[in-house]
Amino acid sequence: MGAALRTRITQLLGIDHPILGGGLMWLSDARYVAALVNAGCMGFITPRSYASEADFRDALALCTELTHGKPFGVNLTLSHRPEANSMVPRWMDASLGHGVKVFETAGHAPAELIKALHKANAVVVHKASSIRHALSAVRAGADAIALVGMEEGGHPGMNELPTMLMGALAHGQFSVPVVLGGGIGRGRQLAAVLAQGLDGVLIGSRFLVCEEIQTHPRYKEHLLTCDEHSTVRVLQSLGTTWRVLLNDTARQVQAIERTGATEHAAFGGLISGAVARERCYTQGDWRHGMVSLGPSIAFARRIEPLQAIVNDLVDEAVQAIAALHAMHSQNEMEQE
Repeated sequence: MGAALRTRITQLLGIDHPILGGGLMWLSDARYVAALVNAGCMGFITPRSYASEADFRDALALCTELTHGKPFGVNLTLSHRPEANSMVPRWMDASLGHGVKVFETAGHAPAELIKALHKANAVVVHKASSIRHALSAVRAGADAIALVGMEEGGHPGMNELPTMLMGALAHGQFSVPVVLGGGIGRGRQLAAVLAQGLDGVLIGSRFLVCEEIQTHPRYKEHLLTCDEHSTVRVLQSLGTTWRVLLNDTARQVQAIERTGATEHAAFGGLISGAVARERCYTQGDWRHGMVSLGPSIAFARRIEPLQAIVNDLVDEAVQAIAALHAMHSQNEMEQE
């Protein structure tokens, strides 16, 4: 492993590398998050992935055991539907009671949640898909921002701007650390983000082929065949953009959208997240379900431990930064 890359986000979270793991719905369990933490990154357990509060509490205990007490995070995503947020205070209390002090927040109107977390002396990384919403979260007290572009797998919002443009626009606008997410899966990209004056990256899809992700082998094997054209954004017509694997279900959803559908009812059970969990993640039938995925899956070449993926990312970033320094030094010598 090359030299560590220290930034404001590594200092804030007490981690070795400026890499955060995306909160993968159904998949950000204790083993995956612990693997991120043990690799020197930060990960976030997603309580919405658990059938009960008791199961979530078990996951917190297991993660503590697997990380040998090192800090890990919890994702608290707020839905625009108030009835879908009824468990958020209980998840927050369970996490805080377990000793969790790092949270990723996302979603609708986070100010009250950020305030409650700060009262408990927690650190909040807010994920946003627009600079306007990110700045609003900073004013509400967010300690760091994860800014995601249109390439993000899952729910990148209605944003139409690519990740690196978002980063360039963000430079100089934030007083807190900013990491970029969406389409990132190589160390050279991490180096490019740091060269923009930002603080790190948020990675999700690239980690899906790590050994610690608990999905069916057939799904992981299919991911190794995917390229940068294997995902698609759908459901813009509902205002809930979703970037997913381009499979049979995604094509059916596209066809319904082309008819002008603007109501959830028009899509029936096709857009239920539970279908992906049962058919794809559990049974290995990747052709069915809305399977969140971003184009950085094109960088996946093998199924391997998460630590190995992180090592490659950091080493490549360090090499890219060294190459830039060498280029600059050479230019200075030629000008003397």
